[in-house]
Amino acid sequence: MTRRRNCRYDAVFLKTVPTGYRMAINTLTDADCRRATPNDGKLRKLFDGHGLMLAVLPSGNKVWRMAYRNDQGKQQTAVIGPYPLIGLKEARDRRDALRLKLIDGEDLKPKRKTSPSIALDAAIDTYWAGRTDISAGYKANALRALAMYVSPTLGAKTVREITKEDLMAALRPMDAAGLSVYVRRVRMWVGQVLDWSIQHGHCEENPASNINSKVAFSRKPREGFAALALAEVHPFMERLALEDEIQSVLACKLLALTWTRTDELRRMTWAEVEGDVWRIPGKRMKKGREHLVPLSVQALGLLAEMKLRSRGSIYVFPNDRGGSRPMSENSILYLIHRIGFKGKMTGHGWRKVGSTWANEHEYNSDHVEVQLAHKDGGVRGVYNSAEYLKQRRVMLQAFADWLLQEPDAGRLER
Repeated sequence: MTRRRNCRYDAVFLKTVPTGYRMAINTLTDADCRRATPNDGKLRKLFDGHGLMLAVLPSGNKVWRMAYRNDQGKQQTAVIGPYPLIGLKEARDRRDALRLKLIDGEDLKPKRKTSPSIALDAAIDTYWAGRTDISAGYKANALRALAMYVSPTLGAKTVREITKEDLMAALRPMDAAGLSVYVRRVRMWVGQVLDWSIQHGHCEENPASNINSKVAFSRKPREGFAALALAEVHPFMERLALEDEIQSVLACKLLALTWTRTDELRRMTWAEVEGDVWRIPGKRMKKGREHLVPLSVQALGLLAEMKLRSRGSIYVFPNDRGGSRPMSENSILYLIHRIGFKGKMTGHGWRKVGSTWANEHEYNSDHVEVQLAHKDGGVRGVYNSAEYLKQRRVMLQAFADWLLQEPDAGRLER
């Protein structure tokens, strides 16, 4: 004889099974919970039945949740607590206790809303203060980006109030500026803070986990590289001297002194430095041909300082997250924005500054073009990486003296 279920209990049972969910019960094992990892950096949900799920956050943290529908039929989520602090058996017991509350007509959401929350800025400070697994440089970089792009509009909001739309609005200025790397990073950093907030009971959802920055944002076609007028160069250098992120400052200065492309500089290795010449292999050049860059006295000084800071990396400018990779592609551009020259200057703009300066000082155009690696050497039409090396050394030394305002430093006769 088939036993008839209590009709009221059946109604609550259906409330805890969102549309499209299978009604299998107790499908997870302890091993499933232990081995669960994020899905390619995205939120992953493992279902156990009766609405219980283990949410695997992009950070790798795991949280028990229960999906249900309220009296108005709206799907809701109750947070049960973190795994492994709350194991599978206890999570099931707590799920069943919540279902009994639903039977008694209790609304699970109001109590959750009365739990304490904190402002996003406070959450950012507390979370990053506790991060001891990363370098000081990486932490400082993250905090600067969050202070610049997130705190002005969202810092005073509680973490529970923040929506996906809020975060999208904060990320759009970076996207518009072409800072695609920082769009992804800031979304990730905010997501980590919100994951921490969930773990500590300050909020229930992480809207950052629902943003795919590669899909949501697309960079607009570039309209050319912004570059300073010569009259603006020294005010720029004065502002640069006040910046405390030393590696990015040194990289920006060396980029200015060599007239190379940003990607060529950020991937520069110590093996490529041969005395007072930087030999860039053809595989790293835009036109696929080896390029020799004469190094001024000032450029050699910058390299000597970076040698003390590069932590044994093969790269002259290693990544903050480890010496096995070069510095981020947007580090110099982000530095330029930070010192107040957003839209007025880019890393690539130093090539235009150098070319303009050389033209005003009547240097040979062939020397300039070879230094910029724009064309084959001179009138012969046959490329030679050492073409005009002596003349280019004189030109770059004079430019370095002008740029860094050291008229007697390393001056060579033209």
